Amino acid sequence: MRPAELNRLTVAEAADRYVELVRAKTVTGALSPATAEVYARDVATLVALAGDGAVLDDLSGEDVDAVLLAFARKPDGRRSPEGGQAVRAAPGTSLQSASSQARFRRSISALFKHATLAGWVQINPMAAVTVSARERGGLRAERRALTREQAQGLIGAARELGGQEAEGRRDQRMPLRDGLIVLLLAAVGPRVSELVRANVEDFYTNDGVRYWRIFGKGGRTRDVPLPEGVAAALEAYLLGERGAGPAQEKALLLSWRGRRLARGDVQAVIDRVQARVDPERRRSVTPHGLRHTTATHLLADAVDMDAVRRVLGHSDLSTLGRYRDELPGELEVAMRAHPLLRAPKPPG
Repeated sequence: MRPAELNRLTVAEAADRYVELVRAKTVTGALSPATAEVYARDVATLVALAGDGAVLDDLSGEDVDAVLLAFARKPDGRRSPEGGQAVRAAPGTSLQSASSQARFRRSISALFKHATLAGWVQINPMAAVTVSARERGGLRAERRALTREQAQGLIGAARELGGQEAEGRRDQRMPLRDGLIVLLLAAVGPRVSELVRANVEDFYTNDGVRYWRIFGKGGRTRDVPLPEGVAAALEAYLLGERGAGPAQEKALLLSWRGRRLARGDVQAVIDRVQARVDPERRRSVTPHGLRHTTATHLLADAVDMDAVRRVLGHSDLSTLGRYRDELPGELEVAMRAHPLLRAPKPPG
């Protein structure tokens, strides 16, 4: 069957047609009038946030992410304080309830599902959305592992920082530190608390190999060998930007003011490095998402599970299941390299 010819409707035009269909279902009893009006209200909000003149088929997963997060920060009129004054959300907070955010996501997902069947969009952008609806905590970026291409793009950008100037005021630039943070998160997968708690003295050399003694949960420590590229980035930072820091400060990672870096600063560093990645290989990720990335790719490359457990600092192998994300095409690759079907090596 030939696919329907694409109809490049604006967001407003698509919304009007979709709401007409939704309201028509109330006549047959397929939807209650109250439910239909909820759909209509959410679709109208989508039009306001995305722009009524935008073409529906031009919206990407990133555009829908922005709409979802903008809705989360939108004041909820039902919860406004007395006096009718508008409430502004503090950065990183939500004004819509978690259930309202989840409902809004379901509403626009239904719209795009219909738009795909009707030929209004070629590809449903909801498939590329990285914001998930959670009843507790509302909408937030998923802590998914990066694909190999996305992770390599981020790591490549982090390595390049050693030879480039970072953006911003000259006296606040710390490109070596930023690159090191991303390399440690992506290659070693520490918890963000373990990263910012690290001191210079926690890194030592044994038999030519650089180690990081990580102080983890429950007072447990683990000594993790650093890959050569990460060890080189560490040395460059210690001899460069960190060497110029205050001698009395023990922290490995310092702000440009010479203070221990805070947990909240780490996401900003990742975002700065991500801005240097080719857009086709770029995807937003949290520090915990990079921990997932470490676990996922080590396990996908058939690294011993117990070794991965020790790198991440888990006491139980079963915990790895929460950090092992699916990768596109991994089953096909695994079956192509099936150990029982390889051609036998010639004798001698």
